[in-house]
Amino acid sequence: MFTIERRNAILEKLQAEKRVVVSELSQIYEVSEETIRRDLEKLEQDGFAIKSYGGAVMNENVKPEFPFNIRKKMNIAEKQKIAELINGMIKNGDQIILDASSTAVSIVKKLKDKKDITLITNSAEILIEASTMVSDWRILSTGGNLVESSLALVGVHTDRMLQSYYVDKAIISAKAVSKEHGFFDSDELHAANKRTMLQNAREKILAADSSKFGKTGFAKIGNFADITTVVTDKAPSKDWQEFFKEKEITCIYPE
Repeated sequence: MFTIERRNAILEKLQAEKRVVVSELSQIYEVSEETIRRDLEKLEQDGFAIKSYGGAVMNENVKPEFPFNIRKKMNIAEKQKIAELINGMIKNGDQIILDASSTAVSIVKKLKDKKDITLITNSAEILIEASTMVSDWRILSTGGNLVESSLALVGVHTDRMLQSYYVDKAIISAKAVSKEHGFFDSDELHAANKRTMLQNAREKILAADSSKFGKTGFAKIGNFADITTVVTDKAPSKDWQEFFKEKEITCIYPE
């Protein structure tokens, strides 16, 4: 196992159990305790962990960006509900953009029975998933610089490619959704590319589970005037529903 794979595995265990022990991790991964301590030091530097005697605990005081392989295992039920709803919105022959989010991976898996889809994405994970799943889709990669933690292609080259097309539906995710400030990502390159996706689509869909509502983030993607539809995993509160109605945004959730 490579160092990055081991550290991601330790982080996944830490996220699930909130605490890990050096001696136990040493046995699991068949490396020295000193190696495990270095792994925990790196996780602490990255903001994920707080070292304690004999191990480490999850750092609950900050919300750092988890690696993609961990994020795709979080909030699985919520992502599945959103994916089911979006599957019902996509028609055979649609041209769509999907961002490089774990929610988008769940969505593309639900679309396997759709025919003649044109898919544009900046997600390396989705490119692999779609290429092995269907045969009659047209799949376009944006190109760009690969971000290891998100398996996303980002940057100015990504924007240039996105600006060359206009599609039926752009589906993006967000890390936070605020009535006062709009919706956010944790990284400005991701946020910039998502803005471009929305600008180049007829229907502009924000897919966000209910845990994202009422929060703010670091890098702003856009304002509510920039989207036409919100898809979420359960009925929003009454004030959120009234807010979407006021903004003339369609909000779709499971009945």
